[in-house]
Amino acid sequence: MKQVVQNYRSGELALLDVPVPGCKPGGVLVRSAYSLISTGTELMKVSEAGMSMVGKARSRPDQVAKVMQSVATNGVPATYRKVMGKLDSYTPLGYSLCGVVEEVGAGVDDVKAGDLVACAGNEHALHAELNWVPKNLYTPVPDSLAPRHAAFGTVGSIALQGVRQGESRLGEVALVIGLGLIGQLVVQLLAASGVRVVGVDPDPVRCELAERLGAVACGDPASTAVEATVAELTGGHGVDQVYLAAGGGSNEPVELAARLCRDRGRVVDIGKCRLDLPWNAYYEKELDVRFSRSYGPGRYDPEYELEGRDYPIGYVRWTERRNLACFIDLLARGSVDVEPLVSHIADFEDAVETYRTLKDGELKAVAVLFRYPGQAGEAAAPVVAVPAVAVPTESTKPSPARAARTPVRLAFVGAGNYATSMLLPHLAQRDGVELATVVTTTALSAANAQRKFGFAGATTDLDSVLGDESIDAVFVVTRHSSHAELTRRALLAGKSVFVEKPLALTEDELAGVLAAVEESGNDRLQVGFNRRFAPLLQEARKQFGARTGPASLRYLVNAGRLQHGSWYLRQGTEGSRFAGEGGHFIDTASWLLEADPVSVYAVATSGNEDLQVVLRYPDGSTATISYVTTGAPGFPKETLDVLADGKVLRLDDFVRASVHGPRKWVSSRLPKARDKGQSAELAAFVKAVRTGGPMPVPLASLVATTAATLAVRAGLAGGAPVTLAGAR
Repeated sequence: MKQVVQNYRSGELALLDVPVPGCKPGGVLVRSAYSLISTGTELMKVSEAGMSMVGKARSRPDQVAKVMQSVATNGVPATYRKVMGKLDSYTPLGYSLCGVVEEVGAGVDDVKAGDLVACAGNEHALHAELNWVPKNLYTPVPDSLAPRHAAFGTVGSIALQGVRQGESRLGEVALVIGLGLIGQLVVQLLAASGVRVVGVDPDPVRCELAERLGAVACGDPASTAVEATVAELTGGHGVDQVYLAAGGGSNEPVELAARLCRDRGRVVDIGKCRLDLPWNAYYEKELDVRFSRSYGPGRYDPEYELEGRDYPIGYVRWTERRNLACFIDLLARGSVDVEPLVSHIADFEDAVETYRTLKDGELKAVAVLFRYPGQAGEAAAPVVAVPAVAVPTESTKPSPARAARTPVRLAFVGAGNYATSMLLPHLAQRDGVELATVVTTTALSAANAQRKFGFAGATTDLDSVLGDESIDAVFVVTRHSSHAELTRRALLAGKSVFVEKPLALTEDELAGVLAAVEESGNDRLQVGFNRRFAPLLQEARKQFGARTGPASLRYLVNAGRLQHGSWYLRQGTEGSRFAGEGGHFIDTASWLLEADPVSVYAVATSGNEDLQVVLRYPDGSTATISYVTTGAPGFPKETLDVLADGKVLRLDDFVRASVHGPRKWVSSRLPKARDKGQSAELAAFVKAVRTGGPMPVPLASLVATTAATLAVRAGLAGGAPVTLAGAR
């Protein structure tokens, strides 16, 4: 299928061939009929992409701060790779469309194949021929409503949520500053509510349009006529609400709002304009400044948007989906008219040229729609096509792993940030390796990985990959909750498997992986515990030498706070932070102490964010892992000490290492980058797959580390040490 994408680094716009997205549970696969270009939001993104790197930095100071923090934690080279990887990737455009349901996922019962729906979301209602849309981000469209009008649903929801934040009442007077697409819809919604509206925009054409759509009067912000009209309508008191629907870097909208708003009135920010509030003006009138968060309650909440967990109507009357349904209903009943806003309808195949004409100013438009194949006439029957992915007709019988061909053919399941910044760069140019297929649930991430790293194919169909006899090894680099099941399936298919940590989030998941090993006879498994492969740590261990007595190991992990919205915070589905990351540190400790732990004791601060985990080993050695989220962000992330036999090994965040004993050794110079062992680990895995030799880490060790990581949760719950079953 085709999708509109943009490279944020170069500014390139393209109509890209990408795999068809899979139809996951809890949502529907929708074939687009019309999608709406948001001439404000999307053109801002297009313009930013065309800026220099300095210009991009100036436009997004929040992202610059994140980059500087990453430099402090991970170093310049790793941060550079991460940032350039993100910039030099195709990103999607679009967030408002109408289309026909092509396939219904498990758990969905309110629509069926063939139904027309309006869809929302900048990850799900994209300018693409097919989109997977979760349940809370679509709503059915009545038969009486034209699909091109229903494509306004998301943008209409944004305007509707802004009006709700203003708490407008019958008979009040409102000022709308900025009469672009959102502003025009706000004018209509307010007028339909019995509110008298004054509009402000420097474009006389937009002012005239707003007056036709219900505004009492409109004018240029510099005109005294606007102030005179407000004074006449309000008896000189000022408007009850001001809606900021303007963009740009000028502070004039905020200043005008203060001047024309009544005492204790409300100012609602819907767009993205400059907000340097003049303190005296806002203080003297005690103005109530409010922000309208996109489509409504539920926005940016992954449990609502992705998992379909609705908010009780008695507590949250107007959610994201209810706003979408409400706006579609207003359209169907004729309370809002979007036809006058449609400046241009372009065929989807002309998408790139359409964006160019908008950006260059050749096309002056309030709203532009893309029309997809099969929509030349809206009465035409929806086109239902078979997804362009192969489904195997025969099941592949699992077989024990065998020595693979040369080159080793690899498939990646998942192509997120870690895969593209820490794994694939080490594999893309490695001799004897062929990147055969990348599998993702979103089409664009697969296409990005294929373009950047040279995968021969890209798909959203995992079964076709597992059934491909030519694939030697499968990398599982998805979110934590799917690791165990994907690993189990790949093992049963007879593949060698590299799975990023964690291997499992529960004891049952771990048991399922081991059952697959037993059933298939295939134990060709590696978990991404890379730190034991780090060259600096390996050299320090060599310099430390053999030991005769028990050791004490201390591992301080300055994990830091997570950003709001991080999927690591979804403990209900993705496990705790330590469950996801703790295996790294336990594996490193066990490798240094040359044994697997026999017991685990864990204590935590309130909220279980800061952990102290004590591991006991067969020879009496102990390892204490301090996993802390409340430390200073500028302090190194990982520091490690091992003490035994009158010697001390110290590792400082994979930058410097030293050994103190009968003789002292200090790593000679600072490395160019923190090498945490990914390259060496991948080389060892590929060699094992190619030769049929042993996996880099014995399966028993991988299982012991995973069991110890899982035992931390039990230890926290029980408040006592947990003995590990089968400890050796």
